[in-house]
Parts: sequence; structure tokens; C-alpha cells
Amino acid sequence: MANGRIVHTADRTIGSRQLAALLPSGVLARPGYRSLADAVRTLILDGRIALHVRLPAERELAEALGASRATVTGAYDLLRESGYVRSRRGSGTWTELPEGHGPVGAHLPVVRGSHLADGDRGIDLAIAALGAPEDSLTEALAWAAARLPALARSPGYRPFGLPDLRSAIAERFTRRGLATRPEQILVTAGAQQAFSLVVSLLCGPGDRVVTESPTYANALDALRHARLRTGSIAVSDAGWDMEIAESTLRQTVPRLAYVIPDFHNPTGLLMPREQRLRLLAATRRTGTWLVVDETIADIALDLPAPAPLASLAPPGGAEHVVTIGSLSKTHWGGLRVGWVRATAKVITELAAVKVAADMTGSVLDQLVAQPLLEGLERTLPARLARLRGQREALVAALERHVPQWSWVRAPGGLSLWVDLGEPVSSALAERAGACGVHIGRGARFGVDPGTFEHRLRIPYTLPPDRLEEAVRRLAAAFHDGVPLAPAVDRPHWVA
Repeated sequence: MANGRIVHTADRTIGSRQLAALLPSGVLARPGYRSLADAVRTLILDGRIALHVRLPAERELAEALGASRATVTGAYDLLRESGYVRSRRGSGTWTELPEGHGPVGAHLPVVRGSHLADGDRGIDLAIAALGAPEDSLTEALAWAAARLPALARSPGYRPFGLPDLRSAIAERFTRRGLATRPEQILVTAGAQQAFSLVVSLLCGPGDRVVTESPTYANALDALRHARLRTGSIAVSDAGWDMEIAESTLRQTVPRLAYVIPDFHNPTGLLMPREQRLRLLAATRRTGTWLVVDETIADIALDLPAPAPLASLAPPGGAEHVVTIGSLSKTHWGGLRVGWVRATAKVITELAAVKVAADMTGSVLDQLVAQPLLEGLERTLPARLARLRGQREALVAALERHVPQWSWVRAPGGLSLWVDLGEPVSSALAERAGACGVHIGRGARFGVDPGTFEHRLRIPYTLPPDRLEEAVRRLAAAFHDGVPLAPAVDRPHWVA
């Protein structure tokens, strides 16, 4: 980790002192130019320096590092040869990725055949979610069945959501410290639809938006589908760098910023209170809509669940904050119930967008969701205890089979953001697929294509024995001695 610093500069330039601060100590070990090139390449692959950013002039960087200009020149030459920077006379040296966005270095092989034994259906590590709590779901279904006949006498169209469910969601926000009225709630078909509706209402094609990098892969898909210009604020193992975040917001003045401050997906990190206050103030100054994704906010394993970010704003200071959430991670992804919390005016406008998309949500799903939401404090502790045990099982398996990998044990969330030590994530995901393990490659979570090739998101949402077997297969794929080959570029989806 490079001193915990992260950068994505809005004017697409990184200064010599900024770059020097990002570099690890001892970077000029002999041969210095090669070590420097390797360090800069790692920063690009790990998303801490964005693509298409201008690097410092050779003389300036040499002065900042206390190195010779020849060392920096040699490093830049190596980066150009390997495809990680390009230079044009008079315009400087700019970061990029090699042709086809493939990682350079030790690639793992892609195996066309299957290594699965008969009857082995494989292990799915692309989904960071638990199965349904059967007892609670059974009780909720019975509760809903008793009330469905009365609702069935109506046409069934509820574009804002069922009134009782809206009230239950509003009451829970209020208990958590953010006073909320039912008219400030829109019920949606999951948090993904909630986010897509918000983006559709608040942004137009070509608008500039900012998100963390890495971030939730399906949110990035929604932004790309809306044809928005996406910038990023990197999240490293040390967390968010608010100086860079404030600079990015100030210089780009984005229309919307999307963040996951509560047990961030995929890192599991929790944004500190002081940084939340700075983020609220910075987005308010720039007139940026702040969309806060609370889908994983209740998955608090080592610390208490946080209060809603918007609750930290002074009176009248959170009108630019839109909060989304769902039951997918606390209960079940098959129950498509999510919500948006915003001003009553924004909720009314979102409802009009939703009617154009799907007319109304599922009444039955919403009926089932109400007792589950109201009983969350009763059912959640057991699920959190289960996750803690599975996290320990995953950590033990990683330490046993791939001790050279590294990770941060974050205080919550559903996965570990594992550093492989080599840019082989996509190739490893392909190789593991042939061995029956489906997993989200690191690049899937990056704003810039090809970044996070050092990383894998490994959820701990499966039973311990399945996690042990999954890691054993990943380790076998990682250590396979088949000749090197690049990964095939094909679609990957995660949740």
C-alpha cells in the first residue's frame, strides 16, 4: 500500500509531490528505474491513479523523489514499452492500459475444458448474498396470505408502494436517527431499480457523475447504460482520501455522486463520521446530488450499524441527499423490494418515472417484506453471527492455501477484497471457472477498464465447507503450471 494515499485528479494531471506520496518506501531500490516503473504500474492497475491522467514531467518527478532524471526517464521508457503510458511531444506522458486492456505480467491460463467431477454443480462466489431466513420467510408468507384477499379486491396498482410498507420504512429511518415521513419513501423492485430510477430522473446523457472505485459493479453498469461521463474517487485498503474527493468534486462539479459509505462493496470499509461530514458539505457546495447506497448498512459485524449519512446534515442541509436500500442483503435477493428516501418532491417525480418503467411493484412481495422489515432487529443478530463464523472460515482457508495473498479484515459487509500480489485476476477467474468456481474478477468493480487486476472479491456468504473447497480450487488454479495465456474477454456478472 502506498502510504494509504489515493488519487483521481479532476484536471487529469497528477503532480510530482502527489505521485511521490503514492509511491512505497524503498521504491528506488536497485535497479531504481525498474522498481519505479513497477510501482507506477501497480498504482494504475489498482485504480489509485486513474487512466488518461498526465504524469509529472521527468525533471519534476526526479526532484520530488530525490532521484536522477535518468532513473525517471528509464522508468517512463519501461512503462511506454509495456503499454501503461503514452507520450506525445509537447503534451506530456499519460496513463493508459496495454492494447485490449489485458494485464501485463504473470497471466494464468484459460482452460477450455472442464475439471468438474460428475454431479459437481460448482461453487458460486459471484453472489455476495445469503439465502433466505426460512423461518422468518415462512412466517411472513403466512402473514401476507391473510391480508392479500383484501388487497386483491382493488386493481393492485400502487406506484408509490403499499402505504403500510412505506410507513414501516419511514419509521425505521426515524428510529435510526433520520426523521422521515411516508411521503418521503418510494418502494422499488430492489436497490438496483431504485438507483436506475434516480439516475434517470436526475441525470441526462453526457452529464458528469462521480463514484468510488472500486464500487458496486451493477451500479457502474447503470451509469454506463445512461451514457454518463463517470469519474472516480479511489478507495484503497486505507479508506477514502477526502482531500482528493473534495478536489474532484470542486473541479468537476458533477451532477451526481454515488457512494457506499456503510461497509462499502467490495472492500467492507466504513466511512468515518468526520469524512461523512466533509462529503455532505462538499456535495452541497457544488450542488451535486449525493446518492447513498445503504444496501449493506445493516451488515455490521464488528461495529454498530451506522446512522444514515443524511442524519449528520444540519436542518435543511440534506435536501440534496438521496438514500437507497433494500432487503436483498439482510434477507433474500429473490424478494425484490427496495426503496428510495428523499424529499417528497423528488419522490413524486421518481414515481412518475417508475410508472413509465413498470407501472407498479409486486403487491405480494411488498406484503411479505413488511413483517420482515419490522422484525429485522429480531432476526438479524443470528444472520450476523453466521456471517462472522463464515468470515473466519474464509480467512483460515486463505491463510492455509494462499498465504501470499493479502486482505483487510473490514468491520462489516459480505466479502473480502483480496490482493493477489499479481495482475492476474481476470485470468484466474477464467481458470477457476473451469474448476467450478464462479467469481467476480477485480476489474468488474473498477470505473476504468482493466484496473484492479490485482484483486478478487471473495464473499463469505457460503457455508464453511464450501468456502474451504472454493479456496482450495482457487489456490490450485493460481498455482497451476500450465503455460501462460491471456484471459478471454467475456461478460461477467456479479451481485
